[in-house]
Amino acid sequence: MPQKITIGHKQLMAEAEAEVGHVTVEQAKTLTGRDDVVIVDIRDIRELQRDGKIPGSFHAPRGMLEFWVDPESPYFKPVFGEDKTFIIHCASGWRSLLATQILQRMGLKPVLNLKGGFGAWKEAGGAIEQVEKS
Repeated sequence: MPQKITIGHKQLMAEAEAEVGHVTVEQAKTLTGRDDVVIVDIRDIRELQRDGKIPGSFHAPRGMLEFWVDPESPYFKPVFGEDKTFIIHCASGWRSLLATQILQRMGLKPVLNLKGGFGAWKEAGGAIEQVEKS
């Protein structure tokens, strides 16, 4: 018998959209480089290597994000324990929308989603830093 999905991605995204805060690319441009803001790139490393990244952004792969944020996890990254504003982004804003909702539920605050993700950043002429293949 095939699986019966009862809540699809559109509903999940609509629910997250109603719960999380957002920043536009123009707002994010004014926040980059500030000591009290961390831009978190949750894209796959291959996406960063292919397309580059927002300069100064912190890479936290989507698959590890909850573990890196939780101080009780053996994978905790201290950057997530700092008193800062976290702006989460992916390529188009879908993964980061859902990730922002989860991080907010975990208690990370303030945490915001970058509307349109890296694609919108690039389209708006935002600075891009190349990422070397390791």
